[in-house]
Amino acid sequence: MNRTMQLLSLRDVASQINSGGDLDLTLRQLVRVSCQHTDWTLGSIMSIDMSQGYAYVVARHDPTLLQRPLSDRWELASSPAVIALQRNEPIYIRDVRESEYSGYRMESYERDYRTVLVMPMSCRDFEGRPMVLSVVSRHIKEVGDEDLAFLGMIIHLGAIAVEREHQLEAQRLAAERLQQALRVHTTLLEHVLAEGSVSSLSLMVGSLLPSPLVAVDFAANQVIAGRSPDTLMFDDASWQNAVAGVLSSQISKTCRDTLNSSVRTPVNLFLDDGTRHFTFKAQIEPLTVDHELVGALVLFAVAPSLSELDQLMLESAKFALSVQMMRSVIRFRFETRTQTELFFEVIERRWRDANDVLQRAQRLDIHLNAPQQMIVVDFSDGAKKHATAPSHFHHNASRILQRAGMDATVIAIDKGLVCLVPFEGEKGAERITKVMRRITDDLMHYLSVEPIVLASSCCTTLNDYPVAWERCRRMIDIARSFGRTGPLSGQDFGPMPMLIAAVGGEDIRAYVADSVGAMIAHDKQHGTPYLETLSTYLQVCCRSQACADAMGVHVTTLRYRLTRIQELFDIDVETPERRFAIELAIRLQNVMGS
Repeated sequence: MNRTMQLLSLRDVASQINSGGDLDLTLRQLVRVSCQHTDWTLGSIMSIDMSQGYAYVVARHDPTLLQRPLSDRWELASSPAVIALQRNEPIYIRDVRESEYSGYRMESYERDYRTVLVMPMSCRDFEGRPMVLSVVSRHIKEVGDEDLAFLGMIIHLGAIAVEREHQLEAQRLAAERLQQALRVHTTLLEHVLAEGSVSSLSLMVGSLLPSPLVAVDFAANQVIAGRSPDTLMFDDASWQNAVAGVLSSQISKTCRDTLNSSVRTPVNLFLDDGTRHFTFKAQIEPLTVDHELVGALVLFAVAPSLSELDQLMLESAKFALSVQMMRSVIRFRFETRTQTELFFEVIERRWRDANDVLQRAQRLDIHLNAPQQMIVVDFSDGAKKHATAPSHFHHNASRILQRAGMDATVIAIDKGLVCLVPFEGEKGAERITKVMRRITDDLMHYLSVEPIVLASSCCTTLNDYPVAWERCRRMIDIARSFGRTGPLSGQDFGPMPMLIAAVGGEDIRAYVADSVGAMIAHDKQHGTPYLETLSTYLQVCCRSQACADAMGVHVTTLRYRLTRIQELFDIDVETPERRFAIELAIRLQNVMGS
């Protein structure tokens, strides 16, 4: 009859576990069953905290609780629970009053019990602590195989109940995280649909993901930081200021270089804020729309690996940022296309009504009714590697002009830029030169070769722009034919630009080679000064003494050199026609050599 009651009690407990009932109630019922249908008087289930050195009562069955309160914490030094866990086997104490456990001996007199059995449970509580079942008897009790088997079933059901509760808790947490991910996705999309800014969206994403991050908008040339990846080096405010300032171009360039390669593993981000060099390990994620790269998301390796739900939120964040940045790209394309169309309508003289053009220009923030000059930037060779170059370089040039205090308009053209800046005459020449140098140095980081940058003459009326544009294009063609790059001016080529542009670079080179090519080669091979001597002689109008004085040689030496020039290279400068031809060749050589 007792065995039947035991089985019925276990059935009731199993049903309660299967129904997902309260864990504390289930454990208390297990302890009660382990005592009521056996000769055990008292029982408890305890969690063992090894680090703190205590055993904590989780569930208890004690019919004597009405008499006095009992402690829910035991020192492990006076408990056999640690040995039971270490050996993973039951610890049977036949008579606790004769045992080595002083705590049990003392309590056995207070609560009147003799035999103790401690059995390890194959489960842990929600804090990761192992658990044990402890039962005691008021009289000395012999423990047989049937008792151990029954208590083993109790322990097994207890482990199932605890594990089931763990699973239910994990499911509840997963459901909450999934709901959170869905809320995040909805919130981000609402932000995008409300046409919020990339900056505010980036800060929102940074507060939702566990890792510190930086968002890079290639279209707007903007880098937005969230939390600091190293609070000892930067607090949040100083990190955000550094990223928006001195670190901006470094992070943007690293992102472009990384995403242009096939590397997707974490990279070392080498940075320099002007006072120190430091490195952060980061994961760079591309932000794309229809396979077009519009930005990057830099995740710093501070938090542990992202969970599946964190990865889901990351994908939602990437999608939202990509869409928001694509809006900037579309807006930029529309604005620049409209500005570019108007600019070419002016320089190609396709307009009829000047007032109409000026009004349209005013709406597009192009001030054609004020004296301006053009800074023309040509990066034909370097732009081949950068599909997103127009928008990126446009923003870079705009930022440089803004920092220089110039109220300028930057217009994107095919493989180049045109910066319309107010004309300031001689007083603004130095500032224009510095701006041209800064634009060159900035674009050099991305193009790997210097662009050609030059400034036009002053444009006061609409008719001035086609003339100035033609001159600039001619100068760019000259520079390209001679391999010249960087900031240039008309003075860099002497008085020859019109002639060189009209004739063509290859024809000029052939003319120079036929006229003085042999002399140039001889000077290089033998270290002779024949070309210098002839050039100086022509500059002083073929006066021997003046030439000798200018070169610091005796006039006899000069005459000897002139004789050798005629003998070796058949060059005679006595006739005006021949003298002009040789002087022209030397001047053209100086232009090409510079």
